[in-house]
Amino acid sequence: MKKQEKHIMEEPSPDYEKAELDLLKTALKRSYTERFHTMTKLMKMNIMFRQAQIKHKPSH
Repeated sequence: MKKQEKHIMEEPSPDYEKAELDLLKTALKRSYTERFHTMTKLMKMNIMFRQAQIKHKPSH
């Protein structure tokens, strides 16, 4: 049984706080124009998804 225990790898537990801090640090490095373009892109996508209509034709 000890041989089997050696082969089992333990996955490191995720560090969510560090990941969140890394995202914040990269966001702070962006310029105001990059932030503006990203926000306008998200707003356009929101409008597009809100107006989208899903149509389904039965396959008979």
